[in-house]
Amino acid sequence: MHLIILALILVALAWGPQWWAQATFRRYSRNLDHIPGTGGELARHLLDRFELAHVGVEQTDDGDHYDPITQTVRLGADNFNGRSLTAVAVAAHEVGHAIQHARNEPRFTLRTRLVELSRSAQQVGAIAMFAVPLIMALTHRPQAGILLVLLGLLSMGSATLVHLVTLPVEFDASFGKALPILRKGNYIGRKDEAAVEKILRAAAMTYVAASLSSLLNIGRWIAMLRR
Repeated sequence: MHLIILALILVALAWGPQWWAQATFRRYSRNLDHIPGTGGELARHLLDRFELAHVGVEQTDDGDHYDPITQTVRLGADNFNGRSLTAVAVAAHEVGHAIQHARNEPRFTLRTRLVELSRSAQQVGAIAMFAVPLIMALTHRPQAGILLVLLGLLSMGSATLVHLVTLPVEFDASFGKALPILRKGNYIGRKDEAAVEKILRAAAMTYVAASLSSLLNIGRWIAMLRR
């Protein structure tokens, strides 16, 4: 019974922030007549304003993000084509990352390097976990399997570390870049500021959700190995 309660708590912690973020995005996704342009148009305008004409803006099916490798702001269809508060806030948030990159801000540079290392580590971890039964069968040594399990868990746990360490980068993109830009540039009215703040907080919190989800994934592997 205690294990079931613990599992439910872990699921709630992992999916709660993600559910809240998505609910916030949906709540303010309605197109509004007083918003003059789409999220894609705002992103292009802000990039040009901050002399980042070399940074591209594209529609994507892979979620809103800034790609530092190709230097491209990518927005989902609703935010790229929409004239909603969510579209405006998310576009400004991703442009905030482009500004961080252009200014070579240390925390953004660190995050980019950690993400690259984490991807490689997670691949190694997944291979190690799947290789455990084969290695134990070939070597007949439990120690080898234990070492592989530890390697796999540590490698997959790197994703959690990356998301938590780089969370300040997300809050800076939201509240150090996007919100001041939208306020000072009069891109949003006073009546919309509270809603935009909620959306920007949700944009940053998606990384908390990703971090907790990666912890849940590690928990699944541990549960499988105990069987």
